[in-house]
Amino acid sequence: MLWDNHIPGEPMQRDSMRFDVAIVGAGPAGLAAAIRLRNLSAEREVSVCVIEKGAEVGAHILSGAVIETKALDELIPDWKNKGAPLLTPAVEDRFLFLTKNRAFRLPTPPQMNNRGNYVVSLGNFCRWLAREAEGLGVEIFPGFAAAEVLYNDDGGVKGVATGDMGRGKDGEPGPNFQPGVEVHAKYTFFAEGCRGSLTKTLLGRFHLGQGADPQTYGLGIKELWEVDPAKHFPGRIVHTVGWPLDGRTYGGSFLYHLEADQVAVGLVIGLDYRNPRLSPFDEMQRFKTHPAIRPLFEGGRRIAYGARALNEGGFQSIPRVVFPGGALIGCSAGFLNVPKIKGTHTAMMSGMLAAEAAFSALAEETPAPELSAYPEALKESWLWDELYRARNIRPAFRWGLVRGVTYSALDTYLFGGRAPWTLHHHEDHKALAEAAAGPKIDYPKADGEITFDKLSSVYISNTNHEENQPCHLTFKDQDVPVTVNLALYDGPEQRYCPAGVYEFVEEDGKACLRINAQNCVHCKTCDIKDPSQNIDWVTPEGGGGPNYPNM
Repeated sequence: MLWDNHIPGEPMQRDSMRFDVAIVGAGPAGLAAAIRLRNLSAEREVSVCVIEKGAEVGAHILSGAVIETKALDELIPDWKNKGAPLLTPAVEDRFLFLTKNRAFRLPTPPQMNNRGNYVVSLGNFCRWLAREAEGLGVEIFPGFAAAEVLYNDDGGVKGVATGDMGRGKDGEPGPNFQPGVEVHAKYTFFAEGCRGSLTKTLLGRFHLGQGADPQTYGLGIKELWEVDPAKHFPGRIVHTVGWPLDGRTYGGSFLYHLEADQVAVGLVIGLDYRNPRLSPFDEMQRFKTHPAIRPLFEGGRRIAYGARALNEGGFQSIPRVVFPGGALIGCSAGFLNVPKIKGTHTAMMSGMLAAEAAFSALAEETPAPELSAYPEALKESWLWDELYRARNIRPAFRWGLVRGVTYSALDTYLFGGRAPWTLHHHEDHKALAEAAAGPKIDYPKADGEITFDKLSSVYISNTNHEENQPCHLTFKDQDVPVTVNLALYDGPEQRYCPAGVYEFVEEDGKACLRINAQNCVHCKTCDIKDPSQNIDWVTPEGGGGPNYPNM
């Protein structure tokens, strides 16, 4: 690593650091890539850094999560001896179809068979991976948000710049202003997770999505509970479909029994839903009131809350993953296996393959601008085959729940995932119908015991932002929220946001949109679902946002 000090006193001059490989995001993909690079460095030194916008590694990590260990087994074969926090092996799968008052147990789909897997806190797993990476010489910088992609004169990626600290709401430097730092690298990996803000700019600049389907997304809302020990069964995994969602809305729930009397509960809703009056947060609260679900939480205590968008496009939505000077890995590229409801193993594998490609390229006297070996290795890996065989299941649910389940069974058992056709996706924001076509939904008031409101939920996500910073929720047109979204769609942003960020109020006799940016849990739903595509989520100051414990 080298520091370059620019001329003192010149405005907006930034210090810079140089590495062989810079990685944006300390999730499973980014950390796996870093570890693999440093393991290979036993042959030849390669400098690696990881930049993480969360206040600590794991602060922004949110997943169910059940982890399949095949990538971990490859990366760190002795992970058990090294104390990896995989403490609860999966021992039982249940798959339920819910009506309003009843639950019917169905055969567990083979993709959801969790034998050999572990119920984990993904945040704690990433914290452990970070310690392993640092032990190998990786430099990790939490609390620094990569806010800008830097380019060489030839147009290739030069690295990234972290965001300035201490700017006021007006954008001007305040008394504690500190300019961001430039991180230069021969190769930069973008491991930002789903709908990364820099990844979004790269997709546009390099036309990476050309020839692929549009990405489609789900919103996952999760709570962590401490339940009565008599109701707790470590390693039990329950998934449900059906109520409270209607037959045309894709989604389902999970209940994962971890160690220490803890249960993770969540609801995932496809963001291609039609009714603008649907509230994913309130659907999640309503789910917990089902007669088959509520008893688990009675007498328990809710201890954490969070929400995050997830990629659901799968194989046909994978963009081109390389460009001059960099690569997309993990959920930045969309490697989630939707039928499995798992993406950690695929994210890690993509990071490892990108790392191997970069290591080989760096051995050349003049490293090639593009890591062409990375997409080639992807196509030869188990990851590619796994996603290919799962490709038709998610898009089949556009026909509704019953037809989607029926098709999925045929695709799985008859064709083995190798049907001679591929179903396709459409952009989620285009699926939203106008309010006149969608029925109102009567959501019950929170009882404060089993169900809760948004603000009390955000409170236990430990979300915090410096209030005097520029708003990170930017609008292409300030009038659109009222003239289009409120007028035609009844202001869907006040319902699809799971953190109460958007609120329509009346000022001087006119409706206007109030933005409570300090509530934002960085789920990215607004950037995805806004029907006008008027909202652009950009990174706030590093260290802001949620700070998830054990999520």
